[in-house]
Amino acid sequence: MNYINTLLNGEQGIFKADTLTPMQKITLRFVVVGLVYYAFAAIEGMIMRIYEITPIPIMNEKHFFAMMTAHPLVGIFGSTYMIVFGAFLFLVPFLMKKPLWSIKAANWTFFLITIGTIVMWSAGFLSHYAPLYTLYWPLPADFTQFSAVGGAVFIFGIALIMVGTLIFVVNIFKTIVYTPDGWDKQPAGALLISALGISGSQNIFRKNKKEHLVPLPVAAIARGTVDILLNALIITFTGVLILIYMLWEIGGISLKSTAIDALLYKNWFWWGLDLIADGAVLIFVAGAWYLLATLITGKKLFMENWARAALFVELVVSWTVWSHHLLSDQAQPGILKVVSGEMVTAFELVTQGLAFFITLVTLWSARPLKMTNPLKFLLGGLLGFALAVPCGILQADLGLNRILHNTQWVVGPHVHVAVLVGLTMTLYAAIYFLFPILTNGAKWYSQKLANFHFWAHLLGGIGMGAFMGMAGLKGMLRRAIYVDGEFNIYMILAGICGVFLLLAFLAFLYNIIMSVGINGALGIFKPAKLKTKDLLPAEGK
Repeated sequence: MNYINTLLNGEQGIFKADTLTPMQKITLRFVVVGLVYYAFAAIEGMIMRIYEITPIPIMNEKHFFAMMTAHPLVGIFGSTYMIVFGAFLFLVPFLMKKPLWSIKAANWTFFLITIGTIVMWSAGFLSHYAPLYTLYWPLPADFTQFSAVGGAVFIFGIALIMVGTLIFVVNIFKTIVYTPDGWDKQPAGALLISALGISGSQNIFRKNKKEHLVPLPVAAIARGTVDILLNALIITFTGVLILIYMLWEIGGISLKSTAIDALLYKNWFWWGLDLIADGAVLIFVAGAWYLLATLITGKKLFMENWARAALFVELVVSWTVWSHHLLSDQAQPGILKVVSGEMVTAFELVTQGLAFFITLVTLWSARPLKMTNPLKFLLGGLLGFALAVPCGILQADLGLNRILHNTQWVVGPHVHVAVLVGLTMTLYAAIYFLFPILTNGAKWYSQKLANFHFWAHLLGGIGMGAFMGMAGLKGMLRRAIYVDGEFNIYMILAGICGVFLLLAFLAFLYNIIMSVGINGALGIFKPAKLKTKDLLPAEGK
């Protein structure tokens, strides 16, 4: 009976969902649904990992590649977008000390991305639509392989996600520049300039430093959101293009796929996709590192003006770095391969390295520090990018790319370590820090579970990436199924590490449920009475 009461009401008896403000509730909804979609992606990843060791009777190759299409998109949009957007919709007004511009817009973002992700996922699950997330032309519109109806449903789901993303972008920038009712007029232009990092760059060369109107983490959010906006516009245009071909096909008319230049399409698509992969992720993560470092230490960020300038430079770099995805494409112009693919990509070592250095020095200046959960996961996130970014730079070499391109190396040491260890552990650090704020002081049920979560996730993520990388160096291709057992030893070891990741997530999920209780978790999704004062998660002006 005591166990049931604990499960229903929470270990400490502190958390009560009906006492939460609308801002707290909407943020927790984003995080909870993001974690649910993380579980989707993790389970699908484990199924694919098992299938690469030995085929599973309950699925076939078409289902495998459909799952491979949905797996990264559920992880990016359903999980990462939801957690990041929820955190930022809370943090921007929290740090700016003014209400969110629109709680209704935040709810629209939540519902559109939640529904869009399940619609997109269902297209692959039901119709086996599987052009892979690269969507290389003319594969997305190849109806000799895929159902046009399934493809249309897939694109419709992506469209819902993009609309929700655009609403998020508007909400963030309006929150930064607008003046709440009853406040003195705020300088929207000056706020925007500060948010884009121009004032930080100017301060480096000024004797008399000007005060920044926008906190550094908000500036990082604003600059990453610019890339989010551009990506949403490009993916939306691409989706409309593919949808036109699908709808004509459903109507019995086949359009000529040769009307679209495949090389131009690939450059356009990778430019948009890389705005997220090498733009927003690095900018958002750097901003999260800076925020966590200052909150954990209580100290001012080391070299703040340089940090602001580096974020602005990273924004420009993210617009010009895409060609490293096309180094092995024979038709790609050599100048793009060398300048964009190699030189600009290598410069990311400078921008991300500077963020790494500034964060560590800020932490070092406050020693001795207690090894709290946010600090542990922050250090884990730093380690993840310290491993994954150099692996990406290695791939962006014309010679090495001939060996590494399209192998398990790309998705192992680079992608999975960057996402699972670098990005996800940084997000976990933020969740561990914000949890008592968002739940009005609820305490974690078990520190032992939190410790297990840390070590199992860290070792599982690095181990999976390492063993996938070893298989890639031996010649194992990505997006391929091997039935002869040639790479089984590496896939089995990677699968064991995947089990660590899954157990780590289950421990974390159980810890949350036991901390807030089932009633508390369900109460997050009950409507809250909207009051103006409740829109502000910090003291107002």
